[in-house]
Amino acid sequence: MAAGGACAATAPDADRARSADASGCVVELVRREHRTEHEAATGRWIGERLAALLGFEYGGVHAQDASYEAPPFFVPDTTLLVSEAHDLGIHGPGQLLGGVVPHPFVATKSITHPLVDGARVVPQGWSSTLGTELDEVTLPGFTAFSAEDAARAARHLFDQGLPARIKRADGIGGLGQSVATDRKTLDAALAHLDADSLERLGAVIELNLKPVKTYSIGTVVAGPHRIAYFGTQRLTRNRRGVSVYGGSTLSCLRGELEDLLATLDDEAERRVLRCAIRYDAEVSRAYPAFFASRRNYDVALGVDPSGVPRTGVLEQSWRIGGATPAEILALEAMHLDPELARVSVSTHEVYEMIDAPLGAQVYFRGEDPAVGPMTKYALLNAQDDAHGR
Repeated sequence: MAAGGACAATAPDADRARSADASGCVVELVRREHRTEHEAATGRWIGERLAALLGFEYGGVHAQDASYEAPPFFVPDTTLLVSEAHDLGIHGPGQLLGGVVPHPFVATKSITHPLVDGARVVPQGWSSTLGTELDEVTLPGFTAFSAEDAARAARHLFDQGLPARIKRADGIGGLGQSVATDRKTLDAALAHLDADSLERLGAVIELNLKPVKTYSIGTVVAGPHRIAYFGTQRLTRNRRGVSVYGGSTLSCLRGELEDLLATLDDEAERRVLRCAIRYDAEVSRAYPAFFASRRNYDVALGVDPSGVPRTGVLEQSWRIGGATPAEILALEAMHLDPELARVSVSTHEVYEMIDAPLGAQVYFRGEDPAVGPMTKYALLNAQDDAHGR
């Protein structure tokens, strides 16, 4: 144990970002087997900034054999299981930036839809009512835990004249998805699903909207700091030409999701926000063991092939994500100015080596062996105090 500090001497990078009067320690909890260089750099940036915000030390990546003077504050790179959380001494949302769920599939897109009638595979712990309760706030679709059930679900959409988007339940940033409109394209889409992932976590088969606008709605609580936000996502292309997540622009305020309603004049956007609020509430009812300090919901607004407007939650994220650096900037701004009522922030992911704009907080700029050249940064775009200035 380092003298005067809350981080263990055995923890990696324990000497980084120390504070003489720190009463706690922020540590990254790395659960993913393969982190790219840009993901590791982003996780470190989040951990260091969060530690400074909370007045804690930054202890680097958590080590199993590390000892701490006080229970650490964890920043996991995945949503944790209840059993994992308990082993770490995590029993509530105040001990991490992220979330805890009772079953692995609860952390994925799978819970967004019901199973197809007569499903061959039903995982232990599956809620038979959640998908039905979410029907009004999601797109038409199903979840499947076998290729046979996925095929039946897609054909059900085809029978209604609807194209099906097939999505890996654990896909990130738009990866692991394909669109099927007939049996031939369906077979090709199903062939790309990982059998092990399908059995453990499932796959989503839902209406494919085109064009579509994706909103990002969420709340973050870190110590005494709390924000809620409403914003949009944008896509970019990686070096392979695949359309992937390119960043988010968020309008943040102090409070809860419900507090955002008064800030929206557009009825379509109010509908988007109500979908996220309902989704959040229904998940908590279906899985009482679930808790989270970071709750993020992607909501689609678009039209189906018949021109009918459609709105629905696509997925949730209860772990650090692409928008988290922007969330950190908003929390910092609210902390520094008690009169600040609203703030606009954004993240940007560019698959090139570029010079970020003046004032940007760059958390990765380099050649990543996995994805090639990349620049990632966050911006504090605009601020309004309590008097609207």
